[in-house]
Amino acid sequence: MSIARRLFVCVLAALMALSAPSFAAAQHVVPLAQVAATLTDHVAKQDGDRATVREALARPEVQRVAATMGLDLARAAAALDTISAADLERAAAAARDVNRQLAGGASTVVISTTTIIIVLLLVIILIIAVK
Repeated sequence: MSIARRLFVCVLAALMALSAPSFAAAQHVVPLAQVAATLTDHVAKQDGDRATVREALARPEVQRVAATMGLDLARAAAALDTISAADLERAAAAARDVNRQLAGGASTVVISTTTIIIVLLLVIILIIAVK
């Protein structure tokens, strides 16, 4: 009886070994094309956020406020490539506010609001750079 049992176990083991790869190949939850598209969208969004922050940092108004505070904009711009996604998103939101308020050369914007937003943007970037 032990020979029959051993034969039975060997046959079952061989069947399980042969069937596992075929079942595993059909069990993808998300298609690879969708994963690639999602990653591409995420990278494009981060690149857009970085461009928005760089655009805000290039504005003369921002450069004047940074110079008054003694902040190094070159260091802040260099830190953009290394900050986390959440910090980049916050910095981009502040930069969008700055860009929107200063759009079209509107120099009559309430300076206190613009200054606060610029300072927050610079502080966020420099805190990340120090980490």
